[in-house]
Amino acid sequence: MDFVTTKPAPARRLSPQKLRLSKWTAVAPSNKEKHFMVVELIEPALEGGAVEQIVLEAVHSHRRQTMPWRELADAAKWRQGWQ
Repeated sequence: MDFVTTKPAPARRLSPQKLRLSKWTAVAPSNKEKHFMVVELIEPALEGGAVEQIVLEAVHSHRRQTMPWRELADAAKWRQGWQ
């Protein structure tokens, strides 16, 4: 028997500065919202601090949600690009 071994997908390396206008697909869509775009990076209150939050907009409904940008690295929830 020939078994095919699969390696776990490597962790995504994301940079918050390169996320603006990036496209994402929800793995488990809800309310017909499957495709999203990062429309805003929320700058920290302290100048020079690291970006922690993004605003994600659903393409279908234009609903916006704020979330930590690191959640996009979770392959169980998000896929990069529109699929």
